[in-house]
Amino acid sequence: MDHPAHRHQDAHPGSGASWRTAARATLHCLTGCAIGEVLGMVIGTAAGLHNAATVVLSIALAFVFGYALTMRGVLRAGLPLPQALKVALAADTVSIAVMELIDNTVMVGVPGAMDAGLTQALFWVSLTASLAVAFVLTTPVNRWMITRGKGHAVVHQHH
Repeated sequence: MDHPAHRHQDAHPGSGASWRTAARATLHCLTGCAIGEVLGMVIGTAAGLHNAATVVLSIALAFVFGYALTMRGVLRAGLPLPQALKVALAADTVSIAVMELIDNTVMVGVPGAMDAGLTQALFWVSLTASLAVAFVLTTPVNRWMITRGKGHAVVHQHH
């Protein structure tokens, strides 16, 4: 699968990444994070795990799915698995960490959200809002990293 976020001329070090490039990189990160985050929250809530265990599970799965999504693209570009893993770690660690810090802070901060059941709107609205807030606040971080040749700019070197 060709990722549009990997085809930008302005994503190279020193070129001053555009907000559009940063938003696309953040959306790419959000996709993997959201899969893991939602899965972790659903599993933790359905299993009746303590809130802290649910958050830890969500964060772990967000990193797994975030890295996996990036690795999928660079593996298709022909990189061997060990190098693809290094690229994913370099490209996504800060972005995923910031995104997870923000979205889990929002989830924990919304009264009753972590205790709401899967059939309650509060759970789903809070989770959706937490991911939206994380996207908005992580985009400037990604832009800053891309302009310095870090973060998602590392992926661009392999496409």
